[in-house]
Order: sequence, then C-alpha cells, then structure tokens
Amino acid sequence: MNRFGMFLVLTLAVLMILPACAKKDTTPVADMEPAEEIAPPPPPPVIEEVEEVIVEEVEPIMLEDIFFEYDKFSIKAEYKATLTMNAEALMEYADVVLVIEGHCDERGTNEYNLSLGEKRAKAVLDFYVAYGIDAKRLSIVSYGEERPFDSGHNESAWSMNRRAHMAVK
Repeated sequence: MNRFGMFLVLTLAVLMILPACAKKDTTPVADMEPAEEIAPPPPPPVIEEVEEVIVEEVEPIMLEDIFFEYDKFSIKAEYKATLTMNAEALMEYADVVLVIEGHCDERGTNEYNLSLGEKRAKAVLDFYVAYGIDAKRLSIVSYGEERPFDSGHNESAWSMNRRAHMAVK
C-alpha cells in the first residue's frame, strides 16, 4: 500500500472513532435550569395613513418665435399678436425665465449680424417689459448668423433665419 492509501485508511478510522468518543450529556431534562425568558419583540410601529398627494404635471410653456424683414429690427405689426400671446403666457407662469435669442441670415459680416441680432432680441425684450413682464426674468443673446434655422442659401431660408427665438429656461 502506498502512502496515500495508508493516509486515507487512517483518516477514515479516526473519523469513525471520534463520534463514538464524544461525551454525551446525561443530565436529566427535569434537573436542568430553565433558560432565561426572552421577551417577545416589540410590535411593529403603527404607521399612520398619509393623505395621498397628487402632483399635477405642468405642461411646458410654449412661446412662438417672430420673424423680421431683411436688415430690420422693428417688430412687424403681424407679430404683435404673437408677442402678446407670449406675454400672457409669461404672466401666467411667473416662475419662467426667458432668454430671447436674436438671429440673422448669412448675409452681412459677423460683427454686423451680431449687432443686428442683439437689436432684434432687445426689441422683443422691450415689448415684454412694456407689457408688464419683470425685466429680471428676461435676458437677451445674439447669435447673429451662427445658428440658422434653415441651412439653405435662398430668400426662403434667409427669411426663416431672421428671427427672435424664445428660449424658456
């Protein structure tokens, strides 16, 4: 028999003898001291019913853009009704902050278009302030020709790019 076999036989012999050698508790159950009484766990806390609160989702405010004539920053008569509707919505949603973006078409220098875009945004801001919107809720930015709405190179595209965009923040 090799070493592994001998080791295996000895291990099995020890495992068989150990349970037989274990000391058994011969104390009668009646002579044993009672175990300490363990208190039952406390009852679960009473949960008061909470009134269900329904949170209404508010529709995002949608404001319409207005458009300008070539090389102009005055508000066309046809867009005064649009700005009035926008102002009414801003009055209703007093926590809304608005950034008015001035945009131009691609004609003209960058400097000129940035200046014209600022004048367009300022014209809209002035309209809202005159209507009663707190100027602290309004700001302007000019993008000039940098962010065209329509990337075409014709009068149809240019007319869409000459605008004041209302960006709700």
